[in-house]
Amino acid sequence: MSSRPRALGPLVALFTAGYVAPYLLPTVVGRLSAGLGLTPAQAGLVGSVLLLASASAGFTLAARVERLGPRRVARIGLLAMCVGYGTAALTAAVPLVVGGAVVGGFGSGTATAVAATGIAAQRDPHRASTLGLLSVSAAAGALYLTLPHLGGGHALPFAAIALTAALVWPLTAGLPDGRGVPRADSTIRPGRLGRVRRVAAASAARTPATGSSSLPDGPAPGSSPLLPHRRSGIVLAAAILLWSMAQNALWGVSGRIGLTQAGLTEVTVGAVFAAALGAGLLGVTAAGALGARLGRAVPIGAGTAIIACCVLLSSAAGSLPAFATGEILWNLFYPVVLSYLLGLAASLDPRGRWAVLVGSASSLGVACGPVVGSVLSEAAGYPGMGLVLCAVLLVLAVPMTAVALHTSGRPLVPGSVRRRGGAPAAVVAGTTTASTGLLPQMGAPEQEVTELPVSANPRVVQRSFRLARPNDRG
Repeated sequence: MSSRPRALGPLVALFTAGYVAPYLLPTVVGRLSAGLGLTPAQAGLVGSVLLLASASAGFTLAARVERLGPRRVARIGLLAMCVGYGTAALTAAVPLVVGGAVVGGFGSGTATAVAATGIAAQRDPHRASTLGLLSVSAAAGALYLTLPHLGGGHALPFAAIALTAALVWPLTAGLPDGRGVPRADSTIRPGRLGRVRRVAAASAARTPATGSSSLPDGPAPGSSPLLPHRRSGIVLAAAILLWSMAQNALWGVSGRIGLTQAGLTEVTVGAVFAAALGAGLLGVTAAGALGARLGRAVPIGAGTAIIACCVLLSSAAGSLPAFATGEILWNLFYPVVLSYLLGLAASLDPRGRWAVLVGSASSLGVACGPVVGSVLSEAAGYPGMGLVLCAVLLVLAVPMTAVALHTSGRPLVPGSVRRRGGAPAAVVAGTTTASTGLLPQMGAPEQEVTELPVSANPRVVQRSFRLARPNDRG
């Protein structure tokens, strides 16, 4: 991948197109149940299938976006969204609606994978992730306010998602079309390749085996198929899967909590959700303004703990003040923590593979959330469900904070130098071609400086140097 960051506008637009379907999932599920005569469980299953298709696209394309070409992959995803969601909007046959949702979900995941890969290549991935969340929150808020005035039925949400993909299509012209990782011999003429290999072999034969080298070990940056920071990435992906599952478990039953337990009307519940979405916009804006001032560990750990308390409050709400307070505060802090988690995932690998995998794990957790929420609420009631989800979130805050503390990655702001635990640690702003193995680790002790004696006024003449030739022996 080129070391020059891509234009941010097309990436934010793709991020919006890819995430607008999960953001509209409550209205999609509700209108499927009301418009097609599906039971709530069946409608929820269709939504889960859509999100599972989106997550599968992310897992499939995690390491293939650069090789296939970002522009090509993005346009394939947007085309799948237009065809899939458009088909679901134009038909009332349940099998075709389900098939369209699956195809459209795969397209959403494809667009999200391209966006995540490009955002990871930015010099400030946290800022790029924040802009993406702000854009999709604004788009979803506008659709939530507009769709109820256009009529009922299942067609409108699907048509809105397909239209969003169509509007984003022209912006993909700003994405690179070629393959991100060139072939090893793409710049060497075939006639000279053999000579180059012979010279390289001769040079290697003359190199003493001292155990050290001035060149980095392993393959060149950007060409290695191995994922860096495997342990941290796996922990983060597993944690965010459960984290997203807990969030969407409450979101899937929030409407029923407000109607049945808090005794509110549908209009009042809708007003609370609208206010909560506005709070989400404020949260995204606050995350962008906060930036790197507190690092990543504090927003992730403290924010998750606050969210756990909000989940407990919402699930036990028996009145409008308690329900509104829990929902609004929850939606205020959720995008803040999510933006830092996405930025942390992007910092683990400049090629964006961990960003795609972590985003796909989050989508998988979102897809499973409604089922988990329904099962827990039926087994333990809404307060019992909230207690379980609160405990899960508090436990998850520990490994996610640990990853943020102990993984070097790239800093939130390039060129920043920070101190942690009293030990100096230089945080080098790695470019997309920088080898993370050559960067100093967070909290690493400062290396001692050894003075070497150098003779004063050394006399160096031209005849002391000569040309090196391949046939030299020594």
